[in-house]
Amino acid sequence: MLSELFYPHGSGGELATYLYAELLRKAGINVVVVTNRFSGEPEVSRSENLIVYRLPLLNETRGVKYSILRRFDVLISGFMKKLMKWADVVYIPKFWYSAIPFAKIYGKPVIVHLHGYTPVCPLSTLYDASNDATCTCKNGFCSLRCIYNNERNHGESLFQTLTSVVLNSTVGYCFGEYIKLSDAVICVSKAQSDFVKRLDATLHYKIHVIYNPLPKLSYMNVEGDDFGYFGGLSYLKGFHVLRKSMVYVNRISHKQIHVHATKFPNLDKRIIESFNQLGISVYKKLSNSEYNDLYKRLRAVIVPSIWNEPLPYVITEAILRGRIVIASQIGGIPEQVEGCKGAFLFKAGDYKELANTIEYLSGFGRDTVNDFGLHDRRVLLKRYGRRKALQELIRVCESIV
Repeated sequence: MLSELFYPHGSGGELATYLYAELLRKAGINVVVVTNRFSGEPEVSRSENLIVYRLPLLNETRGVKYSILRRFDVLISGFMKKLMKWADVVYIPKFWYSAIPFAKIYGKPVIVHLHGYTPVCPLSTLYDASNDATCTCKNGFCSLRCIYNNERNHGESLFQTLTSVVLNSTVGYCFGEYIKLSDAVICVSKAQSDFVKRLDATLHYKIHVIYNPLPKLSYMNVEGDDFGYFGGLSYLKGFHVLRKSMVYVNRISHKQIHVHATKFPNLDKRIIESFNQLGISVYKKLSNSEYNDLYKRLRAVIVPSIWNEPLPYVITEAILRGRIVIASQIGGIPEQVEGCKGAFLFKAGDYKELANTIEYLSGFGRDTVNDFGLHDRRVLLKRYGRRKALQELIRVCESIV
């Protein structure tokens, strides 16, 4: 496994990689992970059937996509050559695509695991920020205007924006070409698979759909009546939609509706106060104990994403924790919550529909919320069992060896 970031670093893709590594090692399969070393971490960690090598690959977590691409010195090192000769399968779960042709030199089969849309979009989001719509560009090219607007929407500086425009409009095209050299491509939802196949027919027969394995999370009784949002200021995660919906909620409802929003940077006090007036309390990244304490106070989790999220773990966690989900009807979300009584979907970007849903669900009694939560947890555990994910991954490996 060549993963520039590895859990607990990164986000959902890195969590999935960690879960697969654990499943494989417990099944008696030897796994070696090569990842970045952060301050205070050991160079090597060993457990039964699993070794994690941490190398000084990156200076920071920003710009990981292109930072790892240029580390050819690591790929041609004696350590990596020895590892390639040892491996039966090379697994690339994120952006270390420059390792694919290197693996092919040694005749090794390669699996690329997609957690975005990298083969058909250098930004990996498949979102056209210049038109506020799903991108339909083919051949992996993204317009300069789209890249520019995407970076500005995320509050990047002019220098960072222009750097992104140059890299994603040139080098970014190489990602799709590298991925075409792989032997198998795993998508995490049918919706994601359909988008990739539609925009790049050459990958059609390499694609397999495997739903991400479930993390071990316990059910939590609902002890409060608040709502939660965990996407920070991200434009694609839809915070602007949530903010507008809360403005509308305060117009149509006399109820005191409170949203807890996490992963925010340092903000001006006036901005924080404006959010507070809407009923939104913002937090930085919380510790595990703080996060769990906050979760107990939630009746529902809001996921107002405007991009085609393939299979967001935030929804998986909410259901496993026994929470109602309010989410955009986009990407892999509808198939993810299929059969769940406590999942309420709205048209992506429609802040009025979101507001009406929030107001409606605020009237549910806690017994109803808990009943929905228990039902949906059973549905998720039955459909996305860990054993099934492991068997599917092994099947893909066996098909290319």
